Amino acid sequence: MANVVVVGAQWGDEGKGKIVDWLSERADVIARFQGGHNAGHTLVIDGKVYKLNALPSGVVRGGKLSVIGNGVVLDPWHLLSEIDKIREQGVDISPETLMVAENTPLIMPFHGELDRAREAQAAGSNAKIGTTGRGIGPAYEDKVGRRVIRVADLADDETLQSRVDRALVHHNALRAGLGLESIDRDATVDMLREIAPEILKYAAPVWKVLTELRKAGKRILFEGAQGSLLDIDFGTYPYVTSSNVIAGQAATGVGMGPNSIDFVLGIVKAYTTRVGEGPFPTELDDADGERLGTRGHEFGTVTGRKRRCGWFDAVLVRQTCAISGINGIALTKLDVLDGFETLKICVGYEVDGVAYDYLPTQAALQARARPVYEEMEGWQESTAGARSWNDLPGAAVKYVRRIEELIQCPVAMLSTSPERDDTILVTDPFAD
Repeated sequence: MANVVVVGAQWGDEGKGKIVDWLSERADVIARFQGGHNAGHTLVIDGKVYKLNALPSGVVRGGKLSVIGNGVVLDPWHLLSEIDKIREQGVDISPETLMVAENTPLIMPFHGELDRAREAQAAGSNAKIGTTGRGIGPAYEDKVGRRVIRVADLADDETLQSRVDRALVHHNALRAGLGLESIDRDATVDMLREIAPEILKYAAPVWKVLTELRKAGKRILFEGAQGSLLDIDFGTYPYVTSSNVIAGQAATGVGMGPNSIDFVLGIVKAYTTRVGEGPFPTELDDADGERLGTRGHEFGTVTGRKRRCGWFDAVLVRQTCAISGINGIALTKLDVLDGFETLKICVGYEVDGVAYDYLPTQAALQARARPVYEEMEGWQESTAGARSWNDLPGAAVKYVRRIEELIQCPVAMLSTSPERDDTILVTDPFAD
């Protein structure tokens, strides 16, 4: 059986939730492999809306195993709150349907406080990153600094206290420099002791469980958060997230080898959006940009922040397809482009008179990159709800085919509304 990795191929918000849900019905296991609860997935199933942050998208599907891998940083209080919220919507979540890797790092309240304090300090300067303030970055810093508290540490009180002491040596020094009060050591330990029994219910050696399930022929769907252009190494640094978002992280983030990946599906919006700070060559500050935002309901699931909107950037998507080894893309929100007389696609950049067929790494060059556009005829008919190529206007088909040529990657799926069944399947990612 084939195993599939799903990654966002732009700056996030590409519509991964719907596609993952569509695929999860055919998968046996859905595994989150990176990120935290700073990313949101909105699922619409039989008219009911589910908003997920930390939980894998598969939890709303009965008979599936959902996994939170070690590549994720997990806020345990948020997780339990989210579980309660989804249960109230009639979804069964138990240790039989949800597992958390024992070596998953925990996000502590002081991580969020540090995150917000840094952003406040940087307000009004170009040092502001535009984080969600939920502590994801500081938690990843502690992981690399070997001072993070992990799920397994909750099972042994002596180890837990040692881990807290190590973390607070670092954090209290940082907080003093930021003018924040020291962290109460005993209160922190007590807080973790209180939550430990609930979190440990879900703890498991995920790497071992997934290896056994793969040998048994089960289908695994690896689910990422954010988008490839926010990758810590290959994104528009420093305006990025704090983890690797690209497909290669799927194996490391759950404890499986790269040979466990059979198909990489990149989720791509038919135009481009971005939340927060950072370069955005095709951004539109005009009526067209406003129209894209209004029609596409472009507001962040987690923060509610208005997304910046622009024309489709084929250069960036070609770049992310190459870096993640994407086999096919799922093109979403094509219906948002209905009614435009003319559409534009970015096919290159000009920086100080020099032509580029990729986005350069230097921040100064990224800031000065000007898009080179190719114009295409729009369409006036509706594509909303289309479920076959024959349902699409000819100009819409030409637009999709031109995107395939420019990004050098075929369309595997085409989404024409938030409803999961409004999807045109070209290539089955799960096919052997």
